[in-house]
Amino acid sequence: MRTLGPGERPHPLDPLGPEEILAVREILAGEGVFTESTRVAYLGLEEPPKAEVLKTAGSKRRARAFLLDLATGEGEDVVVSLTDRRVDARTVLDPVKDGQVPLLTEEHGLVRRVLREDAGWIAALTRRGIEPDQVYVAALTAGHYDLPHEEGRRVVRVLAHLQPTPDSLPWAYPIDGLVAYVDLVKGAVLEIVDTGVLSVPSESGDYHDPEVFGPRRTTQRPIEITQPEGPSFTVDGNLVTWEKWSLRLGYDMREGLVLHQIGFDDAGRTRPVVYRASVAEMVVPYGDPSRVRFWQNYFDTGEYQLGKLANALELGCDCLGDITYFDATIAGDDGAPLVLKNAICMHEEDYGVLWKHTDPANGSRETRRQRRLVISFFVTVGNYDYGFYWYLYLDGTIELEVKATGIVFTGVYDERAAPYGSQVAPGLAAPYHQHLFSARLDMTVDGVANAVDEVDVVTRPMDAANPYGNAFGRAITRLRTESEAQRDAAGSRDRTWHVVNPAVRNRLGQPVGYALFPQDKPTLLASEGSSVRRRAAFATRHLWVTRYDPSERYPAGDLVNQHPGGAGLPRYAAADRDIDGQDIVLWHTFGLTHFPRPEDWPVMPVDTCGFTLRPVGFFDRNPTLDVPRPRPAAVAAPPASAPIRR
Repeated sequence: MRTLGPGERPHPLDPLGPEEILAVREILAGEGVFTESTRVAYLGLEEPPKAEVLKTAGSKRRARAFLLDLATGEGEDVVVSLTDRRVDARTVLDPVKDGQVPLLTEEHGLVRRVLREDAGWIAALTRRGIEPDQVYVAALTAGHYDLPHEEGRRVVRVLAHLQPTPDSLPWAYPIDGLVAYVDLVKGAVLEIVDTGVLSVPSESGDYHDPEVFGPRRTTQRPIEITQPEGPSFTVDGNLVTWEKWSLRLGYDMREGLVLHQIGFDDAGRTRPVVYRASVAEMVVPYGDPSRVRFWQNYFDTGEYQLGKLANALELGCDCLGDITYFDATIAGDDGAPLVLKNAICMHEEDYGVLWKHTDPANGSRETRRQRRLVISFFVTVGNYDYGFYWYLYLDGTIELEVKATGIVFTGVYDERAAPYGSQVAPGLAAPYHQHLFSARLDMTVDGVANAVDEVDVVTRPMDAANPYGNAFGRAITRLRTESEAQRDAAGSRDRTWHVVNPAVRNRLGQPVGYALFPQDKPTLLASEGSSVRRRAAFATRHLWVTRYDPSERYPAGDLVNQHPGGAGLPRYAAADRDIDGQDIVLWHTFGLTHFPRPEDWPVMPVDTCGFTLRPVGFFDRNPTLDVPRPRPAAVAAPPASAPIRR
């Protein structure tokens, strides 16, 4: 994001700048909160309440931090006033009830050092004929399983892969049947689970090596996308305007890209649609119940923090065309600002035909082309990579597409693994798993007083009013309380959820609205009573609607790492507040259930999921009637040797 110049004041929703991050560290140190052994697990803007932001452009700047004392293992939740230069709130965390702060970057290095020196780990590798220096270890979040020796401890679990050379990709060579539990505060191994020696698969997974998978194809000719007059959007600080859209870009080291105050210009008036949109959590639960892998489920947002794992995007690879990049600034473990170069990519794309008609009555022919604004970022979480793409369209549609790629997590394929994983290469298993995301959509459809209608298609019985049986229609159900608004998608009924403003009507007398179109994929498949189901209760329903509360930011709760469960949406919705014509937040679960294919190895082609928000009665008519005809384009003549097809 842009760094403010001298004398400039940030907008209340602008992310923390580097000077502010340094100021937080200074304030914490000045009040004795930040010491030599303190590390910053999270630091971000403590956003002012919505009503305060909508009322005034000025506001006190506050930051929130999750801190960890490496010496004692004690965690703290701290709120700092940058305006008043003081600590406003300080809460010591109970590791049993509250869980642990997210993993630190430096803790991955700690785990490697601990295992290199642990006699039990070295002995387990020796039994397998493996040298410790050729092992790649992954420090993985531990979950919560009421194991007595882990209560109150800061723990990770470690799986290993053989890495024959420093340039080798290790994922083809799982060292299966072996897992280590490591206490991060004591810097010691708590337990080693060794269920027996299994042969390491031998086939390489080095997809980048032509000697392994053959030469590159040479058939592709260049595709060039140019905008000789530049892009159609403008950027003023973090405010973006494009066509009739306006929004503010935000960034958080936990959620990554955040879109604020999305609005659409209608006859010279900006009409609000979404106050805040982000992917507030995701969970990746695995389906292998073995002693080595039963615990595998990862909350990539709350435990690993997607925002701090952003890629530096590259022109021609991640983004194509006339690209505008934005850097993002987060806090490192030491509390100093860390700049993520080219973390956000923004560009516009042609998206085919917007509308078209050739009329036989008067011979008129009209075609308009659709285009969209693309705002995206990509993250790498260990073996997996995720791209998050927000699209704004000319007709008022908003879409989020998540692209999952990277490398599937692997184990040894044998009769034990067969019911719970796919064989993707000889002797190599990829366990069944899910990728489930929770989008937090703080809605403001023409104002903050919104309601949600569940809309299903229904068939009509054959009767006197429908003698030929061809009639069908819609059933509309208003969701009035938080308990009523825990809903599942229903593809056979084409279920959508309409966010309407009962106080604002279009010219036909209908309440203005936006509809959420889900993809209707499975929600969390883990059994009732399971640990991951308690901790990821948000993922058991496609939709939750809650009354807006500025403290309710995360669907699995503020602290996710080793939390026992029950936090987040179940706790928020337990109040069963009125949501009919109120300031409301939609929480939408969507994602993928992945039964890996051989085609997903050794690197997975992109798989996608997401949702769409589409105006339904928000406008009085098609809002793109003013889109001009496409300019005539020069068409290159075919090569002389190419046949002309007629």
